[in-house]
Amino acid sequence: MANKAEVRRLDLGYIVRPASEAGTPRPRAEPVFGYLVRRPEGIILFDTGIGAADPGTESHYRPRRRPLEDALAAAGLALADISVVVNCHLHFDHCGGNPLLSGKPVLVQATELATARRGGYTIDDLVDFPGVDYKEITGETELWPGVRIIPTPGHTEGHQSLVIEQDDGTVVLAGQAHDFASHFTADHMAHRAIRDGLEAPLPAHRPWMERLLACDPRRVLFAHDSSVWEPPGTT
Repeated sequence: MANKAEVRRLDLGYIVRPASEAGTPRPRAEPVFGYLVRRPEGIILFDTGIGAADPGTESHYRPRRRPLEDALAAAGLALADISVVVNCHLHFDHCGGNPLLSGKPVLVQATELATARRGGYTIDDLVDFPGVDYKEITGETELWPGVRIIPTPGHTEGHQSLVIEQDDGTVVLAGQAHDFASHFTADHMAHRAIRDGLEAPLPAHRPWMERLLACDPRRVLFAHDSSVWEPPGTT
């Protein structure tokens, strides 16, 4: 039973990233996804959508929100059905629904929470609210048998990803560890080149890629990209 799991993507709206931030000639619309993980032990919600923000943030990103309750209802669930929340990080487009889940345990890296609480990082009301129940993590931890949280710093110092073992292969919920599946592919190939002993100069990759790839992922899913990474040669 430990490897019986169902992973389902939730459409939670989108943001429009300005061209200056996206590095593109025009603004880029990016989806915002959360993920449900159904297990015998309960239901994990990985990221909770876009929260209400200050006028400057609203103007900068022009978010269009899909209410978390609606996304859960489409999956046949309600807020009360969620057992635990895992946020990849605490920016407003990833933890926006947390206040709706007051009293539910929220697993977050201690570094991420400390940074968020210093101010000027995210929307403060989305971090500390009545009934919030943080379970602070330092480094890698096993949430349930076959479900691990692995630090994947880069986008933020306290970013984390969720690794779920399933009967048909391991799934990684990477959050914003990479913005796009193509970026994960580039890091994967860089790691492969180093492993294959390619002569210098060698492409760089994020140091935690080795740990994620050691989990032998069959699918990697992202917070802002609908594309799914699969190992080369997968059919």
